[in-house]
Parts: sequence; structure tokens; C-alpha cells
Amino acid sequence: MKKILLLIIFWACIGVLQAQEHFSAASFYPVPNSGREVLDFNPGWRFHRGDIPLKADPLQLDDSKWELVNLPHTVQLVPSEASGSRNYQGPAWYSKRFTVDTRYQGKRLSLYFEAVMGKSSFYINGYKVKEHFGGFLPVSIDLTAVGVRPGDEVTVAVCADNSDDPSFPPGRKQYTMDFCVFGGIYRDCYLICTGDVHVSDANEAGQVAGGGVFVSYEDVSDQKARVNVKTHIVNDRESGCRVVVESTLLDAVGKQVASTRKSLSLSAGSDGHVMQQLTVRNPSLWHPDTPNLYRLRTSVYLNGKLCDAVVSRIGIRSIEFRGADGLYINGKPFGDKLMGVNRHQDYAYIGNAVPNNLHWLDVKKMRDAGFRIIRSAHYPQDPAFMDACDELGMFIIVATPGWQYWNPEPVFEERILSDIRNMVRRDRNHPSVLLWEPVLNETAFPESFAQNAYRATHEEYPAPGCYAAIDDKSKGAMGYDVVYTAPKNEAFYRNAGKSCFTREYGDCVDDWNSHNSYSRVAREWGEEPQIRQAQHYARKDYGGSLTVDQFYKSPRGHIGGALWHSFDHQRGYHPDPFWGGLMDMFRQPKYSYYMMMSQRDPHLHLEQADSGPMVYIANAMTPFSPEDIVVYTNCDSVRVIVNEKDTLVQVPLLEEKGIRHPPVVFKGAYSFVDVRALHRAGKPEQCSIVAEGFLDGKIVARTKNMPSKRNEQLVLTVDSGLPLRANGSDMVTVIASITDKDGYVKRLSQETVIFEVEGEGELVGGREVEANPRVSRWGTAPALIRTTTKAGTIKIKARLLHPGIQFHPQAVIEIATLPAERVALYRELPVPQKTEIFGKTEVGEIDFNEIERLAREEQERINEMKQVEQQQRHFESTEKK
Repeated sequence: MKKILLLIIFWACIGVLQAQEHFSAASFYPVPNSGREVLDFNPGWRFHRGDIPLKADPLQLDDSKWELVNLPHTVQLVPSEASGSRNYQGPAWYSKRFTVDTRYQGKRLSLYFEAVMGKSSFYINGYKVKEHFGGFLPVSIDLTAVGVRPGDEVTVAVCADNSDDPSFPPGRKQYTMDFCVFGGIYRDCYLICTGDVHVSDANEAGQVAGGGVFVSYEDVSDQKARVNVKTHIVNDRESGCRVVVESTLLDAVGKQVASTRKSLSLSAGSDGHVMQQLTVRNPSLWHPDTPNLYRLRTSVYLNGKLCDAVVSRIGIRSIEFRGADGLYINGKPFGDKLMGVNRHQDYAYIGNAVPNNLHWLDVKKMRDAGFRIIRSAHYPQDPAFMDACDELGMFIIVATPGWQYWNPEPVFEERILSDIRNMVRRDRNHPSVLLWEPVLNETAFPESFAQNAYRATHEEYPAPGCYAAIDDKSKGAMGYDVVYTAPKNEAFYRNAGKSCFTREYGDCVDDWNSHNSYSRVAREWGEEPQIRQAQHYARKDYGGSLTVDQFYKSPRGHIGGALWHSFDHQRGYHPDPFWGGLMDMFRQPKYSYYMMMSQRDPHLHLEQADSGPMVYIANAMTPFSPEDIVVYTNCDSVRVIVNEKDTLVQVPLLEEKGIRHPPVVFKGAYSFVDVRALHRAGKPEQCSIVAEGFLDGKIVARTKNMPSKRNEQLVLTVDSGLPLRANGSDMVTVIASITDKDGYVKRLSQETVIFEVEGEGELVGGREVEANPRVSRWGTAPALIRTTTKAGTIKIKARLLHPGIQFHPQAVIEIATLPAERVALYRELPVPQKTEIFGKTEVGEIDFNEIERLAREEQERINEMKQVEQQQRHFESTEKK
């Protein structure tokens, strides 16, 4: 009976999870039986890396030998260390065949690509129907307008070219940028079916401050709030019509809290907007610590019948920057510093082709660490990432694509301004958006552009709560709402009535070309480097960049800063990855992650993220662990018990102003000689470090470390947030840890692990990117697993590449996948790849006949890199004290 009861509870929980819709599609969430269908168009594409001859119009494709892939897709898997522009740049082709269901008679059909990297061309049945310039914003293809009808056989082809191109942002050559553009159709694609009278897509409509559903707020308080809704309706009929638009606001449990209706007359082939206002009494306001969300259902009725309906997930809130008084949220001063991180979205092996569930998990990891803001670097993030920020309570700064490059040709600015307008139209309803960054990162653009960018932002969002940010070094800075600068410059802008924020802090290099720094630490380098990185980010005990400590010493008008960077990431302009992340490229934490986590308010308890008191020991008790025991905690005091006998109590060293929870250091408290003595005395169980955190005299957090002994196990763990969906896109990282018999990780091990996958999943990457086999680093070897389109079980096995008599462990773990949230449209699917350890691999080869040409080009590269260095030095003073 107990097993039956547990099974019932399990399936009930699964039902609740299935009912939760974490991710929107083309800005909206679905409404059943509304006349609108959104189909998952990710599975079953043919892919070819390289160019193909365009011999005919219409284009004739022979894709029979092309690889079968699912989206999101990268044009080339890369190693976990792939900086220095080692990734493929050039054309890549995708094609997909499908039949339009006859039940869509009278429907309008369109394809919605969340993003395609670079310059992209779109073909329907061989005819080129659209060209797009830019890799970070949506592209829509109106299939009905190009003649596609129900019953038709349709071939969609896309050429995605991530080659360097100065005519659109970011414009700069990748080998001179601090990030990689990777390539491909690396975000989601949907087939959208609507009636001929429907709510438009904001980006496709191209209406200033219009299109789609635009929500803004007035008079926001705990007592009431006014919600303004502007809805754009399109009539594609050959005759005029009169529609009724109903806007209904539902709370978190689905209860209606407000509703209003308004009619609109439309002539044949026309469109129009409906303006409505909803008054909400005692609203549940959105705040990073209480991210309350509402569902705004927009219903369109034609002749009394529902012809279209969409749901927008919104959060009622107000934000104000009041100069010297700092940030106000919902009419109240924000009593803390707004601390956060920057985020490039690339992930180990897959580059930018990150699925929705991993975007969500990235936000969750940063929210667990106590951060309340993320600056998007240096482009609009994935829509799923934005949805996660709304849900988990994470402010975000939305940045337009750009990095240290200005092209004076008029088309370049035209395309930037188009990007600015489209990013505002796409993201304007997200309560998580705190600031818009419409200017190009660290770029010497003309003042006229700064003015045009500011104007475009406010034209697209002509309502309270729209704020645009700019570097203090940029021309036109005084015309912006918020200025990026270091705390030392705050007084100047305070006198000008402006609030300040530091867009990047924490990094510190020896010289620009070498890029050595004690902020840049690979996780596998061990404890001393990791501790040094964490200390560098926490409090300035030696020279360097800004620290957490300095932000808390700054005036209220300087509202906070974003660390550079949340995760290690790949760079175009340097052979080393950026190792300054709080986590590595698989999102495995370093000590600095826990140091940042220790800055959380211990009395704040969140429902959507980890919170409350914490204590972490930065000492693995290896023979080379430091004698000083460093503890990260947000408690009043810490008690450390070493080897069950030495009891030490310490209170964090606080100043009147400054870091709230500095690392606690117990000088000389650890000795490997003592550990050795206990082992030789037959008392290994006494070897330990216990840390206990106290609040108000009570133990509220406790953790224990022990030295790892002989390698005896492989332990598999799943690094997952949301349940995995069988959509052919979701991925999960599985970590193989080398441990002793008690499960303590052998940090100094260097074993090589082989992964095997069975069931409804496949391993991402093989020998060609050092994904399988994988050498353990700092005691762990990660693997990336992708789901199939069939719900079921994924079985992951791990073993050693070279087992022996002394050590031959194996491990197995199983993961259940749930059915996909949306119906998918595909004709064929890729077959999950079997694990082939020593199969054929692709190895990059050098054409030695090209060496002389490459040598001639080297001087040109050197000159270009010097220009980048000059720009870097010009803007880096923003980060310095």
C-alpha cells in the first residue's frame, strides 16, 4: 500500500509539472481550442556544413545524404576549450520537408525562427523569400503569403552564414572579439497557424510601440495598479469585419481578477490597435524576491465566436531610478545593492545551441547564488532565458548586439536601430527587464547614434519604467537615464540627477595581449587558485579591479554591478577560454560561486530559489590543501571542528561599511601531517572538518568535509532543474565523480571515463571533441545527454577507459523523460547515435600550401588586435577604482 501511495503521489506531481508552462513560443503561451496552433518545428532537419552550388531558380536541393538533426543546432561541436576562433565560420544549410495538413484550410501559416546566426537566406519550395542580417532576433516567414496552401508538399531551406560581415552588428571579425558567434539555427523554430483574423506578432508587425500585445503599468502600489493593454489585430480577409477583443487577467491559481471588452472595426486587409485598461485591487506585485506572475488572456471574437486567443505572462511592478536616492521597486527604495553577473550563453560542446531547459537552469543557478540581476552580454538572450528570469525573480539588462565596432556606412546604423526596436518589441512585456542597453558595447560611436538609439528605445516603450543605459566614456552619455561607471565616479552623475551601475567588474589582467589574471582560474587548477579568485572578487586585499566590498561602500545612487562573468566561456580573440567564471563551461561551481552565495541575506527565504543560511568549507583535505581553512558563510559566526578535537570559533571581520559576509579564515587550522597521523593510528574516521554556522546563538547550517581515500567508485549525478522533456532538444549534464567508498570525491584523480547511453537519449559529442572518453578534472568528468522525441527512460553507464585489477568501477543511472509540451511536426528523425569510442572522427587538417598566405595575413591580424586593445583600455577604467 505504501508503494501504491508513493506511486499515486509521484504521478500527481508529474501532472502538476506537466501543467506548468515555463516557456513561451513566439511571445505567447497557448490557449486550447482557440483557433491558434503552435507546432514544434525543431525535429527532423537535414543539415550540411559548407556551401552548395546555387544552379537554378527554383533552388534544387539534393539533401538525401545530409545529416539529420534537431534544433537548436550548432554547425560544429567544439571541445570544452575551443577559444581562439577554432569554431567553423562559413555557410551552413538546413532543409526540411513537410505536408501541410488539410485541416488548416483557411488558416494563415507562418514559420517563426527565434534566431539564426549571421546572414541568413530562406527558401520555400526552391524560391528565396527572405534574407535576414543579424543572429540574435526573430525571423518570421509568412508561408501563406508565398503561396503555401493546405495539402501542399513544402520544402523549407535555410542558409545560415556566420562568416565575418561588417555590414551588420556585431560587425567585428570574430578573431578580434571576446566571444564566439558559433553558427546555425541555434534557437527554436515553430510553425504557427492562425485564422485570417488574429493577434499579430510584434516583430513581424513592425509597428512603433505596437504589434502583438503590449502591456504597461500606471499607479502601481500595494493597494491597486492600472494595467494598460494595447492589442494589435490583423484582418487578412477579403471583406471587412467587426471584432470584440477581451482582455482577462488571471492570478497564479487561475482566478479572474479583472476583465474588459472592446470592439474594433477593420476593413478588408487592414489592421488596428485596441487600447484597454484593467484595474487590479491589492495586486500581487512582481519583485526579484517575490516574482508574482499573472496570465493575461487576450481573446478575439468574430461574429460571436472565438477566432484567436493568446496568453501573455506578465508581472505587475514599477521601477524608478531616482538619481542619488537609487533604485525604487514598486514605489519603495531597494534597500540592498543590486549585485549580479554578465552572461554569455555558450555551453561546453554545443556552443550557443543551448536548449530551453538549460537556459532555465542557468538562471536558477545564479538565483540560488543570491544574484538579482544579469546583464546580457552582448546581445538579446534566448526567449526561454527571459521567461526564466520572470519566473525566478532575476532582473535583466537587455543589450543590443555589438562589441567594439562601428561602421560609418549608413546601412550599419540602420540595422542597429532595427535591432534595438525589435529587441524592445520582443522583450517589453517581461517584468524582469530593468534596463535597455541600446548602444554598442565598448564602442566609439558618434553622438548622433547615441541619440538615435535612445530615441528608438523610448519610442518603442513610451510608458513609465523605460530606462536606457550607456557607458560614461561614450559620447552622449549625459542624455541617458542610467550611466555605467565605477563607484568612484558616482558623485559626478549624482549631481546630474542620474543613478549609476557598473556593467562589468572583477576581471584584472597583466597585459591585454597575455590575459593572465588571478581572476581567471580553471576549476581543475585546484584550491589555492580558486580561493584566490574568490578572495579577489570579495574584498580587495591586493591590487585589482572592483570587488563586492567596494560596491557596499558606495553611495545609494550607485545601485550595484554585474560580475564579469557567470560562467567560463569561449572567446574569438584569445586561445584561452575566459576562465573568470563562477562556474565552468558545464556549470560546475568553483569556490567563488559559494563565496557569492554567502552574500545572501540569511533571513530572506525564497520560494523560487535556494535561500537562507549557508556554510561552505573551501578545503578538500588533500595533501596540498592550504593550511588556512577558508569558510564561506552568511551566518553571524562559524565554529570549525578539525579532526573531532580542535574547536575554533570565529566571527567574520566586518567593517562599518563594506562586504556583508566576508570569507572567514581560520589561520593554520589544517595540517595534512595530522591527517596522516590519524590514518596511521587507525583512526581515519576522525579525519574531518566540520563547519557550523550560528544565527542568534543557534546552529542554522552545518557541513562536513573528509579527505578522500582510495579510489573505489564512479558516482553518477544528474545536474538538472526542470524535468526532461522528450522533444529531441532538451539536454542534461551527467557528472561522473571519482570517489572513495564513502562518496567523497577524489579531487586529485585523473581517470579517463567512458560513457554509454541506452534508451530514449543520446550522448552529445565523442572522441573528436574529447567528450567521450572524458578525462576527469578536479575529480569529475561531465557528459551531455540529449533526449529523443519519445518519452521513456535514458540509461547512462560509465566505466573507466583503462580498468585494472585495483580499480575497475562501473556506474549506472536512469533518467525518466516526460512527453513533450507541444506537438511536433516532422517527417523524419535522427537516429540516436551509439557510443563509438574508437570510431571514425573528424580531425581538422592544415593545408600546408596555405602557410605562406597565412603568414602574410598575420600582420593584418596583429594590427586589428592592437585596435581592439586600444578600445579595451579606453573603456576598462569603468571597472577600476
